[in-house]
Amino acid sequence: MPVEMRMWRIDGQEARPLTAAALPTESELHEFLKKDPSLLGTALLVIGSEVITPFGKRLDLLAIDADGNLHVLELKRHRTPREVVAQVLDYGSWVSTLSREDVIDIAEKYLGQPFEASYEGVFGSAPPDELNGELQLTVVASALDMSSERIVMYLRSFGVPINAVFFTYIEDDERRYLARSWLATSDERTSNSVAKSTSKRATWNGLDWYVSFGGERSWDDARNFGFVSAGGGKFYSQTIRALSEGARVWVNIPQTGYVGVGTVTGPAVRFRDAQVRVDGALVPLEAQSLGGSYTHRDTEIDDDAEWVVPVDWIRTVPVNDAYWEKGLFANQNSACKLRQEFTLERLARRFDVHSDAE
Repeated sequence: MPVEMRMWRIDGQEARPLTAAALPTESELHEFLKKDPSLLGTALLVIGSEVITPFGKRLDLLAIDADGNLHVLELKRHRTPREVVAQVLDYGSWVSTLSREDVIDIAEKYLGQPFEASYEGVFGSAPPDELNGELQLTVVASALDMSSERIVMYLRSFGVPINAVFFTYIEDDERRYLARSWLATSDERTSNSVAKSTSKRATWNGLDWYVSFGGERSWDDARNFGFVSAGGGKFYSQTIRALSEGARVWVNIPQTGYVGVGTVTGPAVRFRDAQVRVDGALVPLEAQSLGGSYTHRDTEIDDDAEWVVPVDWIRTVPVNDAYWEKGLFANQNSACKLRQEFTLERLARRFDVHSDAE
């Protein structure tokens, strides 16, 4: 049945009904959502307004959430409810095909700055490697007729990620309030209610890797003796061991920034077996005077042990000169493929290194 929003103010022992006022114009509601999409109840970054589609129509608002999923927001305007449902489905069929590069291009044209910086400004982290993995379609209206509500609920039962949100203005003397309600709650979605996109992951160039180096480890040790290391559990050890000879590694110290780039010269070995070159001779790493404690250096279980990867440094900087800016890639893994173009371009410029495989 149609959604009706009613509110009452409690005056002593009496409940006084508040009067529903006329909604603002559709353009005003559009501006409200464009400036503060959290009115929909979740953190969103608007990446497009009046987005021109390949078939000549204009999508009202396109937004992205903290998981990198896109949200199509379509206002009812002066169309019939059935027309707006059909329109949002049409837009969804196009948006679902957008590649990662398409999403970034749309966002940067609208935002006027790098997408990654805008994303981190809203969500506090760099965007995920995969964008547009899922899609949500939302009809924004003051009300829908019963027939249109049945259509929306029927589509949801078949896994179409569509919903309708209703905004009502309430007046109370000199004050006005904006109330929101949803046609369906999130738990009413079926298990297959995800619209998958056809593209998603940025292409990896086959060369560049991200390495996180921190904790009880010393960056001065790593610079002086030519290595990176990680350990303390399978989550950390299995990724650092994935580095192979010839990989180019970009090293980030968490909460600090990027400090170096180099080429892996051999396989990962346990700390106690690692050798480094000093004055032209190979010597045990653990026999050197080290600034880091490397807590797991003597752990017997391979998954929990500290693993060392030899690196021939191309360029490094001391910790005090670490490089960071909004939008740069960061990850909890000790090592992973670095495919984010924004980060590669910025790092290549900063460290004067070609960003692509030659």
